[in-house]
Amino acid sequence: MSGTDETRGDVPLTNLDQPLFDGADADKRDLVDYLDAVRDRILPYLRRRPLSVVRVRPGQPAFMQKNLPKYTPDWVARTRVWAEASHREIAYALCDDRRTLLWFANQRAVEYHPTLATVEDLHRPTHLVLDLDPPEGDSFAKAVAAARLVRQALADAGLTGAVKTSGAKGLHVFVPMEAGTDPADTAAATRALAARAERLDPALATTAFIREDRPRRRRPGRLHHPDRARSGRRRGSLVGRAAHAATAPRRPGRRGAHHPGGTGPGDARGKAPGTGPALRRRMSGTEW
Repeated sequence: MSGTDETRGDVPLTNLDQPLFDGADADKRDLVDYLDAVRDRILPYLRRRPLSVVRVRPGQPAFMQKNLPKYTPDWVARTRVWAEASHREIAYALCDDRRTLLWFANQRAVEYHPTLATVEDLHRPTHLVLDLDPPEGDSFAKAVAAARLVRQALADAGLTGAVKTSGAKGLHVFVPMEAGTDPADTAAATRALAARAERLDPALATTAFIREDRPRRRRPGRLHHPDRARSGRRRGSLVGRAAHAATAPRRPGRRGAHHPGGTGPGDARGKAPGTGPALRRRMSGTEW
């Protein structure tokens, strides 16, 4: 083992003095040290959830990894999920402990995207998510203003949520669901909350989902939200306090860099009243 290698938590760590990626102002050791330092904050939001990660390497674009590579150690917990799009099983990691997190850090995994459901029941998300995404050219302030609309819509229904940064300039609002909530109720609640937020200020927010139905993306005062499909069983969201690669090259089609910090879905731990079938009654008069 060279002077730039070490073992931590029984995990061999290699090439720690190398830059994370071309042009990075941090090396691999910085990533390992950071993730190890915040492990008590991150791991509660990763445990028992199939995990996708974004990895970086010198000399190539950042890439998303879902299926564990063949060289993955046997001690890394995993679960197999059938992927309809590719018609194959995908072996997702379960990052349940420090050892696994350190292994991912050694793989230069900078972003961590757990599913919204746990492995015990992948059909029932534990949270619904409203995705606030300002149009191109608009400021982050538009996303903040929309988040305030969502907060009001939640308060009107007797609910609470937690907000975190997402993408280059967007926000996610997480709302905890009662255990056993039917996925159809989760999707319906997401649509209802989005519609109510839109009615609070139609000039700011729109739930238009098809690009052709949306106002022009550079039109002032518009914000497109939410991603109503995000309550699906295999959708995930970037975990709070993860690292990010602000200047790493991206493969075509990838969204902009994700910001660290903010709160993860687990910070909305409270059993918000009405999440589940009762929400239909609270949202009476709202489009389902």
